[in-house]
Amino acid sequence: MAVSMRDLDSAFQGAGQKAGLEIWRIENFRPVPVPKSSYGKFLMGDSYVILKTTALKSGALRHDIHYWLGKDTSQDEAGAAAIKTVELDAALGGRAVQYREIQGHETEKFLSYFKPCIIPQEGGIASGFKHAEAEEHQTRLFVCKGKHVVHVKEVPFARSSLNHDDIFILDTKSKIFQFNGSNSSIQERAKALEVVQYIKDTYHDGKCEVAAIEDGKLMADAETGEFWGFFGGFAPLPRKTTTDEDKTVDSHPTKLFSVEKDQAQPVEADSLTRELLDTNKCYILDCGLEVFVWMGRNTSLDERKSASGVAEELVRGAERPKSHIIRVIEGFETVMFRSKFESWPQTTDVTVSEDGRGKVAALLRRQGVNVKGLLKAAPAKEEPQPYIDVTGNLQVWRVDGQEKVLLQASDHSKLYSGDCYIFQYSYPGEDKEEYLIGTWFGKKSVEEERASAISLVSMMVESLKFVPAQARIYEGNEPIQFSTIFQSFIVFKGGLSTGYKNYIAENELPDETYQEDGLALFRVQGSGPDNMQAIQVEPVASSLNSSYCYILQNDSSVFTWSGNLTTSDDQELMERQLDLIKPNVQSKTQKEGSESEQFWNLLGGKSEYPSQKIVREAESDPHLFSCIFSKGNLKVSEIYNFTQDDLMTEDIFILDCHSEIFVWVGQQVDSKSKMLAFSIGEKFLENDFMLEKLSREAPIFIVMEGNEPPFFTRFFAWDSAKSAMHGNSFQRKLTIVKNGGPPVLDKPKRRTPVSHGGHGGRSSSVPDKSQRSRSMSFSPDRVRVRGRSPAFNALAATFENPNGRNLSTPPPVVRKVYPKSVTPDSSKIASKSAAIAALSASFEQPLPARQVIMPRSVKVSPEIQKSTPEKSTPESNNMEKMSSRLESLTIQEDVKEGEAEDEEGLPTYPYERLKINSTDPATEIDVTKRETYLSSAEFREKFGMAKDAFYKMPKWKQNKLKMALQLF
Repeated sequence: MAVSMRDLDSAFQGAGQKAGLEIWRIENFRPVPVPKSSYGKFLMGDSYVILKTTALKSGALRHDIHYWLGKDTSQDEAGAAAIKTVELDAALGGRAVQYREIQGHETEKFLSYFKPCIIPQEGGIASGFKHAEAEEHQTRLFVCKGKHVVHVKEVPFARSSLNHDDIFILDTKSKIFQFNGSNSSIQERAKALEVVQYIKDTYHDGKCEVAAIEDGKLMADAETGEFWGFFGGFAPLPRKTTTDEDKTVDSHPTKLFSVEKDQAQPVEADSLTRELLDTNKCYILDCGLEVFVWMGRNTSLDERKSASGVAEELVRGAERPKSHIIRVIEGFETVMFRSKFESWPQTTDVTVSEDGRGKVAALLRRQGVNVKGLLKAAPAKEEPQPYIDVTGNLQVWRVDGQEKVLLQASDHSKLYSGDCYIFQYSYPGEDKEEYLIGTWFGKKSVEEERASAISLVSMMVESLKFVPAQARIYEGNEPIQFSTIFQSFIVFKGGLSTGYKNYIAENELPDETYQEDGLALFRVQGSGPDNMQAIQVEPVASSLNSSYCYILQNDSSVFTWSGNLTTSDDQELMERQLDLIKPNVQSKTQKEGSESEQFWNLLGGKSEYPSQKIVREAESDPHLFSCIFSKGNLKVSEIYNFTQDDLMTEDIFILDCHSEIFVWVGQQVDSKSKMLAFSIGEKFLENDFMLEKLSREAPIFIVMEGNEPPFFTRFFAWDSAKSAMHGNSFQRKLTIVKNGGPPVLDKPKRRTPVSHGGHGGRSSSVPDKSQRSRSMSFSPDRVRVRGRSPAFNALAATFENPNGRNLSTPPPVVRKVYPKSVTPDSSKIASKSAAIAALSASFEQPLPARQVIMPRSVKVSPEIQKSTPEKSTPESNNMEKMSSRLESLTIQEDVKEGEAEDEEGLPTYPYERLKINSTDPATEIDVTKRETYLSSAEFREKFGMAKDAFYKMPKWKQNKLKMALQLF
């Protein structure tokens, strides 16, 4: 579409370059910007153009344009608004979706911009009359409709306006009454209360009483009597009569028209397919309540304006109810539009639109407009964040028939493709212990054991009163939360479970289960030590990929292969995984392009292999849906511009992020529906309502209201006080409206972790000692430790359970522990008094042992350690005593008699006692960090370097040196 200077109204210059709302009012058939202070205020006699710009995760900007027509606006003004909307779309590059909004029949998307509602006022500009600001408050009656967004309409202040089906708000000078029709839902009543709050704030400066009146209570209380007094006393309400506004056109047949010379010509076809739409034409798809105008990429601006005018004429028919007109551009059709067609291609070439966008940008540049937003490039992809504390306790079970077998911590990282696993992760939340319980299904696992895993997890969750978040995860689609809490895992071929072995035997299939001395090839992937995996693949050359590193084993031979597109970080991950798969074995390094003949022979000879990274499903912009699940059928309704307040306690909602989905279950949902939460999630993936090619094996998380994990709440501006409230949605909102906000709740004490025993498991309030404490290197902000005194635990937190850590991870450099306010170079800016104040505060509010927080490798300036007051005073003496107490609490309290202490603040042992094969081994040490217990002098003697130099080396080199000295 060609765009000329005359096509672009000056009022639109620079529009849509940043996220947010922009509004123009039509004055003398031209758009005039509305000041932001007046956003949400609409006059019935006017027409408006509204632009909503949304910044997507991809970095692009999405535009939705609406033109709102007041009931008293002139036809000429309405026509001008429609035409200016087409022009605004042209100025934005020709890809916006355009909506026609009629007063009282607005789309939910439009109303979501102005939560909780819009209440149009009398008056207008072009019509010659203005809104008269009343000096004295007038009593008004409004009817409210809607469960997720509220349509508000003023109705005559009379008893005849009331009915049993709707909700009414009576706004008087001193009190606002909400009348709840007996047939209205709890959710509708709760949403109407948001309108009450809006009226209270807007027309009463937040200072007036609020009363809720229940239909059918008659004169049960004083407020009910007061309400009916405004209507001359109580009398039975009339039955609601059907009005034109209530008429629907659900049975309206869908018809396709081609716009030819300002006329709508029917398109004859047996079925609707994408092939019917010509890029050189405009079409109208009449679906009754929605009328779509489809504009081909090669149509002119005049042709698009003409098509819009034809659609306007079409909906003005006397027998039609109010219809929405939605205009879409070829290549940027809405999901609703595409769903009307029996077939629609999965991909559409939009390079033409990109070219057009560039031309528009160049044109605007010549006009002196900043077009940075129009050409915004996608940002560099960042590694996803887990949004979960990684210092918790992990338990893993393998499903074996109908039982679950508890795995030792050293086996947590060993997953088999033919098996199913259950994991329970407990971690410290903001104010209580949080739980995540989930299943992991291998690609070759059998259905019987999958069903058994689901049943076992249901019992575990039910025993914890539905507090835990739940996850269902499939091999190859692990979310970042799973990868992070496991830190590293290996997926082996085959299986160990009874179900898998029986299936292999019954179907006479070869057993592929991994053998330690057999031929095996592993692809190594991940982003770092706290997120790395080794996946066993077919031992053939075609399994290689230039973007990855591989480990190839056969008997006692081990090869490592690095693709040309890998980095040193990738190669370090390979070394770490090699330590887990084949520890203490020297590998033969292979670089792509210079492999040995023996390497190729093991893989059956050379062959072609790919070089592109394996693409994982990326997280997209989230969409929230309310759900109705009945008789196996799922119906959803999208909630636009959602907030936490949209989550109603009586309902189930789905948050769709493409790479994973969350099913949120309200407290007031019945127990039967709670148990169907996973079925709802699976049905959502199956139906793919957004036509986004959702994977049927995408991770599903179940989130219970009141126990939302941080990786769910991150999508909202979350207020935990609201989530912890009790009662139905209406009662909660009424409390907030009457009291001016949610109640301040006392934070509960953190729960004690609970272990669920199965076959080989046990139940206890104290975690099994075989379960690992998480590595400090993976969590600089929080370390959870157990046993002995709190002071010792602060020090011991820097050491890891040998069964639970990646053996390639080096120990952190640990120095004396001081308050976080003391930094390496703070001697000139931080006095001892600051440290003492921090210590005193910690004495006043002692933390239990498992909540001790220890800073990572805090260094202390020598000047601070050695400095003394020039003059001794009572105050300085007290400071010295407290400083001495600080040091003894953090270091010296737990140094045993007869043990030396080096300058690092750690007990030291002779080399002979630290060796793996020592006859007199040192006790109570972290066996994965034996070298840290050497004195500095002996460390330099054995390693030939200082400790600082040693820890600057790559991890795998550190391990090689430690192995040579029998310290690893």
